[in-house]
Amino acid sequence: MRQSGIAARLKGSSEVTLKRFVINGGYMLLKMLGLFAGEAAVDWWLIVVAAVVGIGLGAGIFFLVDKQILAKRINSAKNQANTIIDEAKVEAKTLKKEAILEAKEEILKQKTEFEKETKERNRELTKQEDRLIQREGTLDKKEDALLKRQEQQEALSKSLQEQQGEIARKQAELEKYTEKISAELERVSGMTKEEARETLVESIIAEARRDAVATVRGIEQEARENGEKKAREIISSAIQRCAADQVSEVTITAIPLPNDDMKGRLIGREGRNIRALENATGVDLIIDDTPEVVIISGFDPVRRQIARITIEKLITDGRIHPARIEEMAEKVKKEMEVTIKEAGDSACFDTGVFGLHPELIKLLGRLKFRTSYGQNVLNHSIEVSYIAGMMAAELGVDVALAKRAGLLHDIGKAVDQDMEGSHVQIGADLARKYKESKDVVNAIMSHHGDVEAASIEAVLVAAADAVSGARPGARRETIENYVKRLEKLEGIANGFNGVQKVYALQAGREIRVIVKPEVINDPGTALLAKDIAKRIEKEMEYPGQIKVNVIRETRSVEYAK
Repeated sequence: MRQSGIAARLKGSSEVTLKRFVINGGYMLLKMLGLFAGEAAVDWWLIVVAAVVGIGLGAGIFFLVDKQILAKRINSAKNQANTIIDEAKVEAKTLKKEAILEAKEEILKQKTEFEKETKERNRELTKQEDRLIQREGTLDKKEDALLKRQEQQEALSKSLQEQQGEIARKQAELEKYTEKISAELERVSGMTKEEARETLVESIIAEARRDAVATVRGIEQEARENGEKKAREIISSAIQRCAADQVSEVTITAIPLPNDDMKGRLIGREGRNIRALENATGVDLIIDDTPEVVIISGFDPVRRQIARITIEKLITDGRIHPARIEEMAEKVKKEMEVTIKEAGDSACFDTGVFGLHPELIKLLGRLKFRTSYGQNVLNHSIEVSYIAGMMAAELGVDVALAKRAGLLHDIGKAVDQDMEGSHVQIGADLARKYKESKDVVNAIMSHHGDVEAASIEAVLVAAADAVSGARPGARRETIENYVKRLEKLEGIANGFNGVQKVYALQAGREIRVIVKPEVINDPGTALLAKDIAKRIEKEMEYPGQIKVNVIRETRSVEYAK
């Protein structure tokens, strides 16, 4: 069909071409007739005959040529059609095979899924059947148990009824006997029943009161003994469990130099380098005759640390000039901020205290560079948090609150150089500012006895602070501070009237006061000891406790002549 269509199209094209040729030839003939119409010398019919003959010859020649061309085109179209048909057959076979394969795969997939779902459903049905069987077995057991219980209850009920009848009978007999005894007692004692009852009740109440007083005294004594014992056990257990290594630290203010030439490079031409260092870090740089040493002076421990690291990096780098100094100081400040944040996060993670304000975490990190009597304040705060939490767990109170308050109890020391007031007041203000609870604020304010503790957790924080600060090796002082503290102790005691001599003993943990016997009597020594202790608590800061020992001695001397 496709081939016949192509042949028809070619034949129609040839006929159209032939018609066009005949029409054009006739048109040209008529035109020639028109041209020659005016010429009388030419016979018009000859022209007509010649034109007709020419047209016939041209049509015949064109017909033969067109027939050959048409034949060639038909053959070419047949070949193309055959090629197309063959390709279509091959493609159809390929598509058929692919469709069959896809259909088989889909059928296999659906079959597999169906079998899987069937297995799962069967498995689930099996499980449900097993559960139903177990439930049936359990129900049967429960039913048997209920039947047994009913039988037992019936037996008990029957026995109870019999016992109640026996009790009623005995009670009736007892009432008769009691009436008989009461009448006999009234006759013998000469008192009525009501009078005898009142006398008996009074004697029982008096005896009960005596027993109660003795019991209360015994309980109080036992409570004192057990309370002290339990407190010692709790504190010793907490200390033993917190046996953390503690290294006493001090802020490094002396920087070793590789040689004395480095001093000149740090000073710079006309002192430009040292001024740039001081301006960039906010500390004073002291360069004296001490060989190969530079001293940093400043109240802020973080600034001292920044200055120390900056100088060490400049020495290592070797390029020391104002621009490099400023660049290095800014870089160290950024590194220090990261270090401070990481130290605060690490302290919170180690103690298990979460939910702190980010600014409080930064302040905790600053405590890493703060020391108290040589003890690192951040390590001290972590240790107090551990000990307070352990004691809280032993007592059954809020462990999380004790740890949180212990970690934040010295937070004021992070900024006490920049703000007025004691570290206790500053820490309490910071805790209120960053929305800490009232219990945490009270624990911070009461850990040095500034205010009264309002909770058990606050008492535990104060105890943990004393334990951490007073243990041997935790804190140390410089010789200058040690001497100043002893002198201040002796000066406070000498300020009282009637004091003759004062001695500071046991590294300042005891003060021995000798009074004038003619000025202070024996009862006055106790009052003087209390007054000295109160003044020491008010005017001094010290780890642990200080013992005040007041001695009054009277001597009578005579000479025999």
